Amino acid sequence: MADALDSLEQALQAERRALLEHDVDALLNSTQAKLVALRRVESQPLQGHASDRVAMLSELNRANSVLLSRRRREVTWALRHLGRVESTGVYDAAGHAGARPQARCLGIG
Repeated sequence: MADALDSLEQALQAERRALLEHDVDALLNSTQAKLVALRRVESQPLQGHASDRVAMLSELNRANSVLLSRRRREVTWALRHLGRVESTGVYDAAGHAGARPQARCLGIG
């Protein structure tokens, strides 16, 4: 169990670094490693003081989630100001979710 928790902690730390450094490739790799490690942890029974460590790792995962949400908002803001299409809560006549283009003039021509 300790090895699985070590792997999970390493993946969560790598995910945090990737988010702070805006490194998309590292984020994708660390997320994959996190999922693999999480499956290993879930497949084993908790022993001894492992529940304390799992709680700490859960908190680290929540902190990473906050960082990820912040990055998503930054990207959405940048895309909106560049006039790119972004997904909104718009539905078409058939009830399907869609995207609405939002044009924005960035200069005077």
